[in-house]
Amino acid sequence: MKAQRPKPWGFLDKWRGTAFTGEWPTVPEMFRISVERFSDRPCFTAFEPDRVTLTYREALERVETVARWLASQGIARGDRVAVSGKNSPEWAVAYLAVLFAGATVVPIDYGLHDAEIENLLRASEPKFFFVDEEKYGYFSTVKAAGKVLSLSKKFPDGYVYSLKPSRDVKIVPAAEEDLAAIMFTSGTMGNPKGVMLTHRNLVSDCYIAQSNLLITSTDVFYALLPIHHSYTMLAVFIEAISVGAEVVFGKSMAVSKMLKELREGKITMLLGVPLLFNKLLAGIMKGIRDKGIVVYGIMKFLMGISYLVKKVTGMNPGKTLFKTVLDKASLSTVRIAISGGGPLAASVFRVYNELGIDFIQGYGLTETSPIVALNPIEKFKIKSVGSYFPPHMEMKILDPDEKGVGEVAIKGPMVMKGYFNMPEETAKVFTEDGWFRTGDLGWIDDEYYLYLCGRAKNMIVTEGGKNVYPEEIENAFQLYYNDIEQITVRGYVMDAATKSEGIEALVYPAEDLFKRLDVMRGTPEAEDPVRQAVEEIVDRVNRALQPYQRISRVTLLAEPLEMTTTRKVKRNFAK
Repeated sequence: MKAQRPKPWGFLDKWRGTAFTGEWPTVPEMFRISVERFSDRPCFTAFEPDRVTLTYREALERVETVARWLASQGIARGDRVAVSGKNSPEWAVAYLAVLFAGATVVPIDYGLHDAEIENLLRASEPKFFFVDEEKYGYFSTVKAAGKVLSLSKKFPDGYVYSLKPSRDVKIVPAAEEDLAAIMFTSGTMGNPKGVMLTHRNLVSDCYIAQSNLLITSTDVFYALLPIHHSYTMLAVFIEAISVGAEVVFGKSMAVSKMLKELREGKITMLLGVPLLFNKLLAGIMKGIRDKGIVVYGIMKFLMGISYLVKKVTGMNPGKTLFKTVLDKASLSTVRIAISGGGPLAASVFRVYNELGIDFIQGYGLTETSPIVALNPIEKFKIKSVGSYFPPHMEMKILDPDEKGVGEVAIKGPMVMKGYFNMPEETAKVFTEDGWFRTGDLGWIDDEYYLYLCGRAKNMIVTEGGKNVYPEEIENAFQLYYNDIEQITVRGYVMDAATKSEGIEALVYPAEDLFKRLDVMRGTPEAEDPVRQAVEEIVDRVNRALQPYQRISRVTLLAEPLEMTTTRKVKRNFAK
């Protein structure tokens, strides 16, 4: 068993038996404890365009007022209230108010089409629906939405901050095992799959994850990715309020706006997905290369020294060595950067650490609340998605092959209650003895670090019978972000008789590549030079891969493939 740090949730013992009576507090109980500890510290901040901040005490006042209003309208334990909108303090207040009223919140992706949102509303049957300004008018006429309320002050009558109870009400609070949230993961049309997460799931996962990561009330988290997603909801929003930290809400991934908010918000905790970090790093490295080959050579040498010192001594010289570079990228205040929501190339992981940023990876699924592995910054492994958290949870590999690779399975207090109104689907993802089957393939080393290979359903079986994981090949292209905006690897049938598969890369070239080649996207003149440039990159990557992993067919895309809001390609294309 690995050495244990002091329990990050040890301070809760002071409130055990008074503020809460279960093993873990509920989300409202956790928030009240943070308000008692940090009442005057900043809680929620947004730039609208002027900076507006709610302290913990002010946030609690607004949450309790809305919760009492909901209760006065008949909302109680077991009821569902949906929330959909851009990241904002209003979104956070509405979310918490539903939980404070004892009900279940249903966060919905604001980026979905109206018909898709309507389908999720029909599946979850909420009594109320908090929605942002762009969709308020449409959903006000949709029966499945229940009573529609606004997250925008442009609609003052139903605006979340305008809701005031007209009478005193008694709220029966939710218990630890009660349903806190229903999170829809896929199937927005047809029969959508809603993950049921309890207060115990969310709060236990929030604190157990801190076993591998020290966060404090002085941290400032940046909620840039859509907050309805389990990754941002837990790893940014709930983690922050569990320790009295500040959440800065970002509404756009436009680089100029993002850099402004990073700088003005003095962000210390930057959580993102691989595409975001690839984009940032591409800009940083382009700036260094533009200074000329001599400066670039010196910088690369110093980066190598910085990484070596960090790995050997634990010290971080890069923060000082590259302060000017980090300042220009608005990253100088960032204490820790965490990549999740998909695999990040080890090469990208390493460059951030070379530049002096404590950069780590994590892993999880919506069904596990979501965090089940996280790299500790003092002992990170760049090829691993992190160490899991024994003895607070269990992880094992089902049916491992000769290399130890098999399906990752999990047991612990963060594992979901099941899929909403889908007992058969729930039964499919649990073993007979209660292990949750993740659908991810990987292996675990003797220090409890997990290494992922890919999704079981995406695996390609080659002519020679070798298993190839598309994600591993895609990762090798992450340092070529300036030329390749999107690459998706899949199998294609080479021989119908044997059903053996070759490996194809679907490539959407980046705009920078067209500019560099001085051609326009979509013109006949662009076809040959762009294909040649892309195939040269593929050839370079192929040389570094095992023979059975090499790409044998390249298809250039005129349009990018559809992506999720966490910037992962939806692999629902036809072969």
